[in-house]
Amino acid sequence: METTRRRLIQLAAFAPLASAFVLGEEKKKATSSAAAISPAAVPKMLPELAPGVTLGPLANHKPSLSPREQAHQRYFPDVTLTTHEGKKVNFYNDLIKGKIVTLNFMFADCQEICPLVTANLAKVQEQLGGRVGKDIFMYSFSLQGQDSPAKLKAYRKAYNIQPGWTFLTGNLDTMELLRRKLGFTYPDPKTDGDKTQHIGNFRFGSEPLIMWETMPGMANPRYLVEMISYVEAEHQGHPKGAREIFHSAARGKG
Repeated sequence: METTRRRLIQLAAFAPLASAFVLGEEKKKATSSAAAISPAAVPKMLPELAPGVTLGPLANHKPSLSPREQAHQRYFPDVTLTTHEGKKVNFYNDLIKGKIVTLNFMFADCQEICPLVTANLAKVQEQLGGRVGKDIFMYSFSLQGQDSPAKLKAYRKAYNIQPGWTFLTGNLDTMELLRRKLGFTYPDPKTDGDKTQHIGNFRFGSEPLIMWETMPGMANPRYLVEMISYVEAEHQGHPKGAREIFHSAARGKG
């Protein structure tokens, strides 16, 4: 059963981050294959240079970016945002780098799916317990940046949101860039431009592992906690401990 659940995480569709995950898997396979080959068995690809001969332009050649860095540059802009407490932070370096995170978009005056998703994710936070803010960090972003920090702070209070779950806002251009980079979009431009039709998805993953998953924000909280726990176990390097982590959260031990 555990193998099946882990494969669900690895193989589930999570556009547009799928290519970044594949790059990470290819890197692992390449490293594993290279380790299995004896250095003596690898022939030299370039002849020895004669005295006084240099490589010219090759001397300044830089290796290509790692899969993680490629994902960073392609999907995770280090834009400046403002938290519900009025603090300035950078999206990549301050919020997600090196962490397990959850991401979703909302706006305070939404009368459609936002209240339902927020209430559902509050149950997820409750079941995760003390791991939120310590091992897992939750982030909600104001759609189109229409909410002020004060409004977001009041919104958190209305849903009894606990520490470890941060709400963020920014100017329109910044929030739209972030939304598109993270893939919270509809293919149809007309539907995508209607904020009342915005996607109620919930994305979570491990930035260092380039492992990401997307689920409906209204999915069963217990199932979301279990899936996040498997990502957490992979992140910590002991996937077999995922079930133990999940059941610990279910018992309320945090």
